[in-house]
Amino acid sequence: MWNYEKRLQYPISISTPNAKMASFIISQYGGPDGEMGASMRYLAQRFSFANPRIAGVLTDIGTEELGHLEMIGAIVRQLTRGLSAKELEASGFAPYYIDHTAGVWPQAAGGVPFSATEFQSSGDAIADLVEDMAAEQKARKTYDNILRLAKDQEVADPIRFLREREIVHFQRFGEALRLLQEELDSKNYYAFNPNFDCMQNTTR
Repeated sequence: MWNYEKRLQYPISISTPNAKMASFIISQYGGPDGEMGASMRYLAQRFSFANPRIAGVLTDIGTEELGHLEMIGAIVRQLTRGLSAKELEASGFAPYYIDHTAGVWPQAAGGVPFSATEFQSSGDAIADLVEDMAAEQKARKTYDNILRLAKDQEVADPIRFLREREIVHFQRFGEALRLLQEELDSKNYYAFNPNFDCMQNTTR
């Protein structure tokens, strides 16, 4: 059961709208390496993990990613708030505006809509944790790219916070992978699905 605190994980207060920047940052809402995919990935994968500590890590991080999704939505909304249709068009936001006005909708910066096919819940503990580590690195990379373009510190500061959390999540998934490997026969790390097969005592 979750308790929702009615506040953002990091405060966001953007004074100057910038729809062009919103069109970039929207990718972390519903893009291939964004927060929606991350939260859905981890909250789906957690059911396959027999180790409750690892399942707990996935639940914790998946829940936090929902908070990050809320932050990105707030950033996008504040960057487009109060702009006219003409101002949105001048910022290159017209294609998005036609479909969604200034509502927040999950898509990549290139306009591709969010799809659950962008992530996997494989039922294999090692495969999932390695994917999770890669996902956090890719999200960190996307935030790096956004920070190269974000000149407004009111935008850059919460993006830096989100970038730092990706690094922490990468480290926690690394710890979870080590914990899993400590439970396995070292000769069989990648020889079987530890969540499914009963082959822990066999060797190749």
